[in-house]
Amino acid sequence: MVTGAESGIGAACAAAFGREGDRVAILYHSDRDGAENSAQTVRDAGGEAVTIQADVDGEASVDAAFARVEAAWGPADVLVNSAGLNMTGVKVRDMALDQWRRLIDTDLTGAFLTSRRFLTGRGDKSGDATILHISSIHAYAVRAGGADYCAAKGGLTNLMETLAIEEAARGIRVNAIEPGMILTPMNARAQSDAAYRQALEQNIPMQRAGQPEEVADLAVFLASDRARYITGARIVIDGGLSLMQAVGA
Repeated sequence: MVTGAESGIGAACAAAFGREGDRVAILYHSDRDGAENSAQTVRDAGGEAVTIQADVDGEASVDAAFARVEAAWGPADVLVNSAGLNMTGVKVRDMALDQWRRLIDTDLTGAFLTSRRFLTGRGDKSGDATILHISSIHAYAVRAGGADYCAAKGGLTNLMETLAIEEAARGIRVNAIEPGMILTPMNARAQSDAAYRQALEQNIPMQRAGQPEEVADLAVFLASDRARYITGARIVIDGGLSLMQAVGA
């Protein structure tokens, strides 16, 4: 099950699991056409796919989405929490409470609700299973104007680590992927404005932004038997960007 799978990193993850021949449940918020495109990509790659509208910040909506998948395919073995909103650029002194709640509800509470339902759907069943949270380097490398986003991603780190120790005895591994600058619709200006993108890329030691497929390759690895001893890990994929925090100090 992949949330936010209608575009960006979520869509790339869905496609990557499709290439593994997996059954992929594509959860989307509002972009039905994007979700259907993701599903067709999965099928073209050799997997099976179903699209399900779900509001990850709504308990009933999450429950209904999981129930539908379980009725068709049984309990899920992999959950990728990719649904999320980006930082607003609004400073705390100017931020409306509704904005704070909107981002926390989506980026943090949504991951709690889907993770909880993934676990209860499996019951007491033991065996290899994986929860992957698509987090961000901004879980620890904060930015002015990003209090809502950074707080959500920082909370996601603690959620992930707590889940990892709670579920390890059942064989359920829980990890977080922390991307830096990735060329997705969340970074629309960097995708469309080459000069703007190049200016930002000067801050990245590898001198380029990442691609969503590179994050998806990491997700497939972490969900595989090759990563069977990895849990509670925060894995950065940012071309070295987060290492540059103190440069020029």
